[in-house]
Amino acid sequence: MHSKGNSLAALSAATIIIPALLLVSCSKDEPPSATGLLEWDRLELIAETNEPILEQVASEGEQLPANAVILRQDPRRTQAQLDESEAALAQAQSRLAELKRGPREELIDEARARLQSAQSEEENSRRELERAQSLSDKNLISRESVDTSRTKLKKTIADKNAALASLEALLHGTTAEELNQAEAAVAQAEARTRALIISLDNLTLKAPQSGRLDNLPYRVGERPAAGSVVAVMLINATPYARVYVPEPLRAGVHVGTKAKVHIDGLSQPLPGRIRMISSDAIFTPYYSLTERDRSRLSFVAEVELTEDGGRQLPSGIPVQVEFETAD
Repeated sequence: MHSKGNSLAALSAATIIIPALLLVSCSKDEPPSATGLLEWDRLELIAETNEPILEQVASEGEQLPANAVILRQDPRRTQAQLDESEAALAQAQSRLAELKRGPREELIDEARARLQSAQSEEENSRRELERAQSLSDKNLISRESVDTSRTKLKKTIADKNAALASLEALLHGTTAEELNQAEAAVAQAEARTRALIISLDNLTLKAPQSGRLDNLPYRVGERPAAGSVVAVMLINATPYARVYVPEPLRAGVHVGTKAKVHIDGLSQPLPGRIRMISSDAIFTPYYSLTERDRSRLSFVAEVELTEDGGRQLPSGIPVQVEFETAD
Protein backbone atom coordinates (compact mmCIF):
# COMPACT_ATOMS: atom_id res chain seq x y z
CA MET A 1 0.00 0.00 0.00
CA HIS A 2 2.83 2.38 0.87
CA SER A 3 4.65 1.88 -2.47
CA LYS A 4 1.39 2.24 -4.37
CA GLY A 5 0.76 5.56 -2.66
CA ASN A 6 4.21 6.84 -3.64
CA SER A 7 3.58 5.83 -7.25
CA LEU A 8 0.28 7.66 -7.32
CA ALA A 9 1.91 10.77 -5.82
CA ALA A 10 4.70 10.70 -8.39
CA LEU A 11 2.17 10.29 -11.20
CA SER A 12 0.12 13.21 -9.93
CA ALA A 13 3.21 15.41 -9.65
CA ALA A 14 4.21 14.57 -13.19
CA THR A 15 0.68 15.32 -14.38
CA ILE A 16 0.93 18.82 -12.87
CA ILE A 17 4.51 19.58 -13.92
CA ILE A 18 4.18 18.61 -17.60
CA PRO A 19 1.35 21.05 -18.44
CA ALA A 20 3.16 23.74 -16.54
CA LEU A 21 6.28 23.20 -18.58
CA LEU A 22 4.23 23.25 -21.76
CA LEU A 23 2.67 26.54 -20.67
CA VAL A 24 6.08 28.09 -20.01
CA SER A 25 7.50 26.91 -23.29
CA CYS A 26 4.51 28.15 -25.25
CA SER A 27 4.54 31.48 -23.48
CA LYS A 28 7.99 32.25 -24.82
CA ASP A 29 6.47 33.03 -28.20
CA GLU A 30 3.64 35.15 -26.76
CA PRO A 31 4.04 38.94 -26.51
CA PRO A 32 4.59 40.23 -22.97
CA SER A 33 1.26 41.06 -21.36
CA ALA A 34 -0.41 42.12 -18.12
CA THR A 35 -3.95 41.88 -16.77
CA GLY A 36 -6.14 44.32 -14.92
CA LEU A 37 -9.34 46.37 -15.14
CA LEU A 38 -10.67 49.18 -17.27
CA GLU A 39 -11.00 52.47 -15.35
CA TRP A 40 -12.04 56.07 -15.95
CA ASP A 41 -10.50 59.22 -14.52
CA ARG A 42 -13.16 60.22 -12.02
CA LEU A 43 -13.94 63.69 -10.71
CA GLU A 44 -16.01 63.87 -7.52
CA LEU A 45 -17.95 67.08 -6.88
CA ILE A 46 -18.90 67.82 -3.29
CA ALA A 47 -21.57 69.93 -1.60
CA GLU A 48 -20.38 72.92 0.42
CA THR A 49 -23.53 73.10 2.54
CA ASN A 50 -26.36 70.80 3.56
CA GLU A 51 -29.02 72.76 1.71
CA PRO A 52 -31.65 70.59 -0.07
CA ILE A 53 -31.41 69.96 -3.80
CA LEU A 54 -33.97 72.04 -5.70
CA GLU A 55 -33.25 70.95 -9.27
CA GLN A 56 -31.18 68.45 -11.24
CA VAL A 57 -30.45 70.00 -14.61
CA ALA A 58 -28.23 67.26 -16.06
CA SER A 59 -28.90 63.51 -16.23
CA GLU A 60 -26.68 60.53 -15.53
CA GLY A 61 -24.83 59.42 -18.66
CA GLU A 62 -25.04 62.86 -20.26
CA GLN A 63 -21.93 64.32 -21.92
CA LEU A 64 -21.37 67.78 -20.45
CA PRO A 65 -19.20 70.70 -21.57
CA ALA A 66 -17.19 72.69 -19.08
CA ASN A 67 -19.29 75.00 -16.83
CA ALA A 68 -22.52 73.16 -17.63
CA VAL A 69 -25.00 73.29 -14.73
CA ILE A 70 -25.48 69.92 -13.04
CA LEU A 71 -27.78 70.73 -10.11
CA ARG A 72 -28.95 73.56 -7.86
CA GLN A 73 -29.31 73.66 -4.08
CA ASP A 74 -31.69 75.89 -2.13
CA PRO A 75 -30.09 79.38 -1.98
CA ARG A 76 -32.53 81.12 0.40
CA ARG A 77 -30.56 80.75 3.63
CA THR A 78 -27.27 81.82 2.06
CA GLN A 79 -28.99 84.71 0.27
CA ALA A 80 -30.38 85.97 3.60
CA GLN A 81 -26.91 85.80 5.14
CA LEU A 82 -25.53 87.69 2.17
CA ASP A 83 -28.17 90.40 2.51
CA GLU A 84 -27.31 90.79 6.19
CA SER A 85 -23.60 90.97 5.40
CA GLU A 86 -24.12 93.60 2.71
CA ALA A 87 -26.14 95.72 5.16
CA ALA A 88 -23.38 95.45 7.75
CA LEU A 89 -20.84 96.42 5.09
CA ALA A 90 -22.85 99.50 4.14
CA GLN A 91 -23.07 100.51 7.80
CA ALA A 92 -19.32 100.07 8.30
CA GLN A 93 -18.57 102.08 5.17
CA SER A 94 -20.85 104.91 6.32
CA ARG A 95 -19.17 105.00 9.71
CA LEU A 96 -15.74 105.17 8.10
CA ALA A 97 -16.83 107.98 5.78
CA GLU A 98 -18.23 109.88 8.76
CA LEU A 99 -14.97 109.58 10.68
CA LYS A 100 -12.95 110.69 7.68
CA ARG A 101 -15.20 113.69 7.09
CA GLY A 102 -15.14 114.72 10.74
CA PRO A 103 -18.02 116.03 12.89
CA ARG A 104 -20.70 118.24 11.36
CA GLU A 105 -21.11 121.83 12.48
CA GLU A 106 -24.53 120.97 13.87
CA LEU A 107 -23.00 118.44 16.26
CA ILE A 108 -20.38 120.98 17.39
CA ASP A 109 -23.07 123.61 18.02
CA GLU A 110 -25.10 121.07 19.96
CA ALA A 111 -22.07 120.20 22.10
CA ARG A 112 -21.42 123.88 22.82
CA ALA A 113 -25.02 124.35 23.91
CA ARG A 114 -24.78 121.38 26.27
CA LEU A 115 -21.60 122.82 27.77
CA GLN A 116 -23.23 126.22 28.34
CA SER A 117 -26.21 124.59 29.99
CA ALA A 118 -23.92 122.54 32.23
CA GLN A 119 -21.97 125.68 33.21
CA SER A 120 -25.20 127.49 34.11
CA GLU A 121 -26.30 124.54 36.25
CA GLU A 122 -22.95 124.60 38.02
CA GLU A 123 -23.26 128.33 38.81
CA ASN A 124 -26.78 127.88 40.17
CA SER A 125 -25.69 124.93 42.29
CA ARG A 126 -22.74 126.89 43.65
CA ARG A 127 -25.01 129.83 44.67
CA GLU A 128 -27.48 127.43 46.28
CA LEU A 129 -24.67 125.90 48.29
CA GLU A 130 -23.51 129.35 49.46
CA ARG A 131 -27.06 130.28 50.58
CA ALA A 132 -27.48 126.96 52.34
CA GLN A 133 -24.17 127.35 54.10
CA SER A 134 -25.15 130.87 55.27
CA LEU A 135 -28.51 129.70 56.56
CA SER A 136 -26.92 126.75 58.28
CA ASP A 137 -24.46 129.04 60.08
CA LYS A 138 -27.46 130.91 61.48
CA ASN A 139 -29.08 127.61 62.45
CA LEU A 140 -32.00 128.26 60.12
CA ILE A 141 -31.64 125.00 58.20
CA SER A 142 -30.15 121.59 58.96
CA ARG A 143 -26.72 120.31 58.00
CA GLU A 144 -28.41 117.71 55.78
CA SER A 145 -29.69 120.48 53.51
CA VAL A 146 -26.14 121.79 53.15
CA ASP A 147 -24.89 118.31 52.25
CA THR A 148 -27.64 117.97 49.63
CA SER A 149 -26.63 121.24 48.01
CA ARG A 150 -22.97 120.22 48.04
CA THR A 151 -23.80 116.88 46.34
CA LYS A 152 -25.83 118.67 43.69
CA LEU A 153 -22.87 120.97 42.99
CA LYS A 154 -20.55 118.01 42.52
CA LYS A 155 -22.95 116.46 40.01
CA THR A 156 -23.24 119.66 37.98
CA ILE A 157 -19.44 119.99 37.91
CA ALA A 158 -19.18 116.41 36.56
CA ASP A 159 -21.81 117.13 33.91
CA LYS A 160 -19.93 120.27 32.86
CA ASN A 161 -16.65 118.37 32.56
CA ALA A 162 -18.32 115.67 30.44
CA ALA A 163 -19.84 118.26 28.12
CA LEU A 164 -16.48 120.00 27.83
CA ALA A 165 -14.72 116.71 26.95
CA SER A 166 -17.36 115.91 24.31
CA LEU A 167 -16.92 119.33 22.70
CA GLU A 168 -13.14 119.03 22.69
CA ALA A 169 -13.38 115.58 21.06
CA LEU A 170 -15.51 117.01 18.27
CA LEU A 171 -13.22 120.00 17.81
CA HIS A 172 -10.09 117.85 17.61
CA GLY A 173 -11.68 115.47 15.06
CA THR A 174 -11.17 111.71 14.56
CA THR A 175 -8.17 109.94 16.06
CA ALA A 176 -5.93 107.58 14.10
CA GLU A 177 -7.05 104.68 16.30
CA GLU A 178 -10.70 105.32 15.48
CA LEU A 179 -9.93 105.38 11.76
CA ASN A 180 -7.98 102.11 12.03
CA GLN A 181 -10.87 100.42 13.82
CA ALA A 182 -13.38 101.66 11.26
CA GLU A 183 -11.21 100.51 8.33
CA ALA A 184 -10.78 97.08 9.95
CA ALA A 185 -14.55 96.79 10.36
CA VAL A 186 -15.05 97.59 6.66
CA ALA A 187 -12.42 95.02 5.61
CA GLN A 188 -14.04 92.35 7.80
CA ALA A 189 -17.48 93.03 6.35
CA GLU A 190 -16.09 92.96 2.79
CA ALA A 191 -14.37 89.60 3.37
CA ARG A 192 -17.53 88.03 4.78
CA THR A 193 -19.57 89.38 1.87
CA ARG A 194 -17.12 87.95 -0.69
CA ALA A 195 -17.19 84.56 1.03
CA LEU A 196 -20.98 84.48 1.01
CA ILE A 197 -21.07 85.44 -2.68
CA ILE A 198 -18.82 82.46 -3.42
CA SER A 199 -20.98 80.17 -1.25
CA LEU A 200 -24.11 81.35 -3.02
CA ASP A 201 -22.52 80.75 -6.43
CA ASN A 202 -21.38 77.26 -5.38
CA LEU A 203 -24.98 76.25 -4.63
CA THR A 204 -25.26 75.99 -8.41
CA LEU A 205 -23.03 72.99 -9.11
CA LYS A 206 -21.25 73.19 -12.48
CA ALA A 207 -18.98 70.84 -14.39
CA PRO A 208 -15.39 72.03 -13.84
CA GLN A 209 -14.39 70.49 -17.18
CA SER A 210 -15.97 68.52 -19.97
CA GLY A 211 -16.85 64.89 -19.35
CA ARG A 212 -19.66 62.39 -18.84
CA LEU A 213 -21.90 62.60 -15.79
CA ASP A 214 -21.60 59.16 -14.26
CA ASN A 215 -23.55 59.31 -11.00
CA LEU A 216 -25.91 61.57 -9.04
CA PRO A 217 -26.16 60.00 -5.57
CA TYR A 218 -28.91 62.37 -4.35
CA ARG A 219 -32.32 63.21 -5.74
CA VAL A 220 -34.41 66.40 -5.74
CA GLY A 221 -35.58 67.23 -2.23
CA GLU A 222 -32.80 65.35 -0.46
CA ARG A 223 -30.40 67.22 1.80
CA PRO A 224 -26.78 66.06 1.32
CA ALA A 225 -24.37 66.58 4.19
CA ALA A 226 -21.75 69.27 3.74
CA GLY A 227 -18.67 67.70 2.17
CA SER A 228 -20.51 64.74 0.67
CA VAL A 229 -20.18 63.76 -2.99
CA VAL A 230 -23.23 64.93 -4.98
CA ALA A 231 -21.98 64.22 -8.51
CA VAL A 232 -19.34 62.03 -10.15
CA MET A 233 -17.96 62.82 -13.60
CA LEU A 234 -15.85 60.69 -15.90
CA ILE A 235 -13.34 62.97 -17.55
CA ASN A 236 -11.02 62.62 -20.55
CA ALA A 237 -12.20 61.21 -23.87
CA THR A 238 -11.48 57.52 -23.21
CA PRO A 239 -10.89 55.21 -20.25
CA TYR A 240 -7.57 53.66 -19.31
CA ALA A 241 -6.44 50.17 -18.37
CA ARG A 242 -5.09 49.79 -14.85
CA VAL A 243 -2.88 46.72 -15.07
CA TYR A 244 -0.25 44.94 -13.03
CA VAL A 245 2.99 44.37 -14.88
CA PRO A 246 4.87 41.22 -13.75
CA GLU A 247 8.37 41.83 -12.49
CA PRO A 248 10.13 40.07 -15.42
CA LEU A 249 8.51 42.55 -17.85
CA ARG A 250 9.25 45.70 -15.86
CA ALA A 251 12.63 46.42 -17.42
CA GLY A 252 11.19 46.32 -20.94
CA VAL A 253 8.31 48.77 -20.48
CA HIS A 254 8.21 52.45 -19.58
CA VAL A 255 6.08 55.56 -19.97
CA GLY A 256 5.26 55.85 -23.68
CA THR A 257 5.49 52.14 -24.46
CA LYS A 258 2.81 51.20 -26.98
CA ALA A 259 0.32 48.49 -26.15
CA LYS A 260 -2.73 46.61 -27.36
CA VAL A 261 -5.66 46.41 -24.98
CA HIS A 262 -7.81 43.26 -25.33
CA ILE A 263 -11.35 43.64 -23.97
CA ASP A 264 -13.97 40.92 -23.79
CA GLY A 265 -16.72 41.59 -26.30
CA LEU A 266 -14.54 43.50 -28.75
CA SER A 267 -13.25 41.62 -31.78
CA GLN A 268 -10.15 43.79 -32.15
CA PRO A 269 -7.78 45.14 -29.49
CA LEU A 270 -7.65 48.88 -28.87
CA PRO A 271 -4.34 50.72 -29.24
CA GLY A 272 -2.85 52.39 -26.19
CA ARG A 273 0.29 53.60 -24.51
CA ILE A 274 1.61 53.57 -20.95
CA ARG A 275 1.02 56.91 -19.28
CA MET A 276 2.22 55.87 -15.81
CA ILE A 277 4.06 52.97 -14.24
CA SER A 278 5.07 52.72 -10.60
CA SER A 279 8.63 52.46 -9.44
CA ASP A 280 7.80 50.32 -6.42
CA ALA A 281 6.61 46.74 -6.68
CA ILE A 282 3.48 45.41 -5.00
CA PHE A 283 2.04 41.95 -4.52
CA THR A 284 -0.14 40.79 -7.38
CA PRO A 285 -3.85 41.45 -6.60
CA TYR A 286 -6.29 38.58 -6.47
CA TYR A 287 -8.04 39.28 -9.81
CA SER A 288 -4.69 39.46 -11.65
CA LEU A 289 -3.41 36.06 -10.50
CA THR A 290 -2.60 33.22 -12.87
CA GLU A 291 -0.92 29.93 -12.14
CA ARG A 292 2.32 31.27 -13.57
CA ASP A 293 2.27 34.58 -11.70
CA ARG A 294 0.99 33.73 -8.23
CA SER A 295 4.28 34.27 -6.48
CA ARG A 296 5.52 37.23 -8.50
CA LEU A 297 5.59 40.88 -7.69
CA SER A 298 3.88 43.40 -9.96
CA PHE A 299 4.16 47.07 -10.87
CA VAL A 300 1.00 49.16 -11.25
CA ALA A 301 0.69 50.76 -14.70
CA GLU A 302 -1.92 52.87 -16.42
CA VAL A 303 -2.39 52.36 -20.15
CA GLU A 304 -4.38 55.11 -21.85
CA LEU A 305 -6.36 54.30 -24.97
CA THR A 306 -5.12 56.36 -27.89
CA GLU A 307 -8.30 56.07 -29.97
CA ASP A 308 -11.98 56.71 -29.26
CA GLY A 309 -13.07 53.09 -29.50
CA GLY A 310 -13.54 52.79 -25.74
CA ARG A 311 -15.54 55.99 -25.24
CA GLN A 312 -18.71 54.13 -24.18
CA LEU A 313 -17.08 51.34 -22.20
CA PRO A 314 -17.89 51.17 -18.46
CA SER A 315 -15.44 50.83 -15.60
CA GLY A 316 -14.54 47.46 -14.14
CA ILE A 317 -14.21 45.41 -17.32
CA PRO A 318 -11.30 42.91 -17.17
CA VAL A 319 -8.59 43.59 -19.74
CA GLN A 320 -5.40 42.03 -20.99
CA VAL A 321 -2.69 44.33 -22.29
CA GLU A 322 0.09 43.30 -24.69
CA PHE A 323 3.18 45.50 -24.69
CA GLU A 324 5.31 46.28 -27.71
CA THR A 325 8.73 45.96 -26.10
CA ALA A 326 12.11 46.22 -27.77
CA ASP A 327 12.59 42.46 -27.43
